[in-house]
Amino acid sequence: MLRPRCLPERRFPSYAYLPGKQPHPVRDPAGHSYHSEAVPVPAKASLESDMFLWGLDLFNHGYYWEAHEAWEGLWQVADRGDPLRMLFKGLILLSAAGVKIREGKHAAAVRHAGRAAGLLHLLMDTTDQTFARALGMLPAALAEQARAVAGMPANLQATALGQPQPVFDFILGQGSTDDLSERASTW
Repeated sequence: MLRPRCLPERRFPSYAYLPGKQPHPVRDPAGHSYHSEAVPVPAKASLESDMFLWGLDLFNHGYYWEAHEAWEGLWQVADRGDPLRMLFKGLILLSAAGVKIREGKHAAAVRHAGRAAGLLHLLMDTTDQTFARALGMLPAALAEQARAVAGMPANLQATALGQPQPVFDFILGQGSTDDLSERASTW
């Protein structure tokens, strides 16, 4: 499956971090982001920000721990009670599920994916199409994708240590959302 990029000018990290398998990206001197420029805390949470788009690129290409880190800063500055904060938390949990799937920890992956689905499901009453445009799908459809992850074990292929591996069969932010209502009927 072709996985497009939102920010093709940015280079991916040298490895997709899995806890206990590689050096911690920021705390270990051998980490892929050790001594790199600190990620600036965003002034406000935005779906148009480079940080959000970078999270999409990382997630779509199998860098789940790194996607979680990109979205964490946005979640931290989003107002409590704001649906945007709930969306970021759902994406963070879905990223955590991706890490757990890669680690072969099915129970933890199910727990994270289930929590992500619950949060994303709460956004289904959002009539604003902003989330759908940013995600490339309705939040309810992403909630169903998360539920599906929780219901079936991943079919992982052997990869070299540190090689990113997408474990989800969907791509976030892909394509135009002009036909969202038409696509929603097929979900």
